[in-house]
Amino acid sequence: MQKVELLAPAGDMEKLQMAIVYGADAVYFAGKKYGLRAAAGNFSLDEMKEGISLLHSMGKKGYLTMNMIPHNKDLSEIDEYIKRVSEIGVDGVILSDPSILQAVKDINPCMEIHLSTQANNTNWKSAEFWYKQGVKRVVLARELSLEEINEINSKKPVDLELEAFVHGAMCISYSGRCLLSNYMVHRDANQGDCAHPCRWNYHLVEETRPGEYMPVYEDETGTFIFNSKDLCMIKHIPQLIESGIYSFKIEGRMKSSFYVATIVRAYRKAIDEYYNSIKQELPYKYNTEWYDEVSKVSNRSFTTAFFFGKPGKDEQNYGTSSYVKNYDFIGRVLEYSNETGIAVVEQRNRIFKGEDIEIMNPTKGIVKQKIHWMKNDRDELIDVAPHPKMIIKLPVDEVVEQYAMLRREIVVQ
Repeated sequence: MQKVELLAPAGDMEKLQMAIVYGADAVYFAGKKYGLRAAAGNFSLDEMKEGISLLHSMGKKGYLTMNMIPHNKDLSEIDEYIKRVSEIGVDGVILSDPSILQAVKDINPCMEIHLSTQANNTNWKSAEFWYKQGVKRVVLARELSLEEINEINSKKPVDLELEAFVHGAMCISYSGRCLLSNYMVHRDANQGDCAHPCRWNYHLVEETRPGEYMPVYEDETGTFIFNSKDLCMIKHIPQLIESGIYSFKIEGRMKSSFYVATIVRAYRKAIDEYYNSIKQELPYKYNTEWYDEVSKVSNRSFTTAFFFGKPGKDEQNYGTSSYVKNYDFIGRVLEYSNETGIAVVEQRNRIFKGEDIEIMNPTKGIVKQKIHWMKNDRDELIDVAPHPKMIIKLPVDEVVEQYAMLRREIVVQ
């Protein structure tokens, strides 16, 4: 039985590393050109080479996003760019525009081509068309139900792979094709520079009454009428796998390494449980801890979006575009000594002596820990670690793994 691929976002090298350490089978990332997340860290060609080398050494894959909608000026350097990334050894390119598809086929006919969700593939006939153009995998539009995906799977060419987003932010527009950002602030979403106006607060103004701002009633301060909740399908792994989806995609190249690690870890455990249950001929057991874990990273509340039918009014967050944030990421483990029980930690937020924290391991369980004492890199006892990325030492009561994440619950007073 072909095991579903878990595909994670890699906005930079650290996020790439966290994705594979915490259980991703593959990552997707962008170079400095042609991607749709201009504000992400993204990869220079040298960084791309380093990242692909690391991925391949661990038996993982890396897919390069080239899914912008190019204008004439964007095409002048594309052939040379494709030659360079081909030499680097990327495992495939994700694209949406026929001009880039043709360029890839001309320069490297052996390159694996994935059709981006930006191409809005919503039916089996369209999938078949792209397959005939040389596409190996179709990233389905987010606007599809499981029933529709099942039908596409039953009618598509046998060796055409289907990929679908299972977690992360949702667009108000049709799989990202939005003109609001361009119209309002002259930042083109289709060129990778979206300002996310769907997250802004709106009032209604009637044409003949300029200056009269009427709330679109949620409360007297207005409403975030375009602001979708975040997609989360952690509770529905069996239905996703059985629909014929080949690759589960996590959104979030602009999110933190803590986000990547936490979400990947939870989905890894859920997916592995599904296949283990089949192997042992036992019923699949959903663990509520997986949902609790994904809820510990910043989110806009969760929805299953279109998977079980057209979303209703409850799938939007009308009150605020702010994130729900219950935990702070405060550090990651660089080293751990079995002999001394001391962890060397790189600080990412202030850490205080005496506070209670949790340590999330890549493969082992969650460790609850009180910080009994801390030392700085000069071996001096300290009460607080205030400086960004300072290196500290602290004792832990249980064995922790390298790259484990330290977090603390945010207590609302």
